[in-house]
Amino acid sequence: MSNVNSENRSLLLGVLTGAAGVSIALLCWRRYGKHGYFLGLPDIWSSAIENQVQDNQGQGAVMVLQGRQLQILEKLGSLLKSVEELKEEVKFLKETIPKLEEQIKDELRGKNDGRKVSPQHKSLKRKKSETTKASGEYPSSEEAESEGGYITAHTDTEAESEDEPGVGIIKAEKAKITEEEAELQSLLQQADSSYNGSESEKQDGFRMLLNKQEKYGNKVEFLWRLARAYSDMFYLTNDAEEKKSYAIEGKTAAGKAVELDDKNAGSHRWYAIMCGYVSEFDNVQNKIKNGYLFKEHLDKAIELQPEDPLQYYLLGRWCYTVSQLSWIERKVAATLFGNPPTSTVQEALQNFLRAEEMHPGYSKYNYMYMAKCYKDLGQKAVALKYCDEASAMPSVTREDIDAQKELEALTACLRQ
Repeated sequence: MSNVNSENRSLLLGVLTGAAGVSIALLCWRRYGKHGYFLGLPDIWSSAIENQVQDNQGQGAVMVLQGRQLQILEKLGSLLKSVEELKEEVKFLKETIPKLEEQIKDELRGKNDGRKVSPQHKSLKRKKSETTKASGEYPSSEEAESEGGYITAHTDTEAESEDEPGVGIIKAEKAKITEEEAELQSLLQQADSSYNGSESEKQDGFRMLLNKQEKYGNKVEFLWRLARAYSDMFYLTNDAEEKKSYAIEGKTAAGKAVELDDKNAGSHRWYAIMCGYVSEFDNVQNKIKNGYLFKEHLDKAIELQPEDPLQYYLLGRWCYTVSQLSWIERKVAATLFGNPPTSTVQEALQNFLRAEEMHPGYSKYNYMYMAKCYKDLGQKAVALKYCDEASAMPSVTREDIDAQKELEALTACLRQ
């Protein structure tokens, strides 16, 4: 192919140089018409050729091709002949392939059992028989026909499915893909179970996903679960450097998941969460930037999967944090990004209430933030009610324990 392309480029250069080149272009222009492209040449070349035609007609000039020019013309003629032959072959294939496709479908459905073979079918079988006998590799399907001209039980469908190497390779590949998909689904189920389990189960799930990262590191469902596992490890450790490492690695995994599939809610959700974790170790400018990213991807996750209470809880946290920004923090955000984020305590409360509505008793933290919102709105009695309800919930995870400490301080403040 490269030799052909090289020859064509040389031929094209020859066409574009000298009087002989113009003559060749003239001949081909006459053949294909003055509109469109010729060997990749734009209309500007066609226009130049047309002008040359008019000049030659007016002057009655006759160009003589000699030497190298004649060789170029011969090569062009050979190329055009090859193109014509190729067009005929393509035409034949276009007419034949649909018939073959329909015939194969019929054979696969078993419709040819006991059906008399058509002359066209026999012709095709005869061609195949001649080809396979010449190669000495495959038996002729003609031999499978009975004397009466009917197809016997051993048809070409069986021969192709059992004897042709390509079919075996396809089956092996399908089996391999099916096996990998089953393994991946099992892995994802184990990851979900670990996420909902104890601290040791979360750690085991994290190590399991790390061991499979090389194999499934391009699968979206795997990547956002890996980011979620990094989030678990971030919360389970007390070491600042480990927290920072988990946050960065988790954000990278979730970011890759978003790049692979922008329509996956899990990818956006955990990318937003990891942005929040990373911001704890950044300077002021990056903190604000990650805050914008958090809101952007969380909104996208809610749009794609509006029934998840976690997302409304997170949005409530964002709204409440923004509502508590000081004047100087808003000015810094405006200076760096033009439009500072804005929200209110009422908006935060609506999101916390939405999470509670979707999943009653969702979490201690959700109750605690509802109590904070009612306190800020001047409704101390309601705030105390939610503090009491939250304190009555069992403390199972570290998050629950941390929430209980904040609840105790908030309750003491409300009772003053």
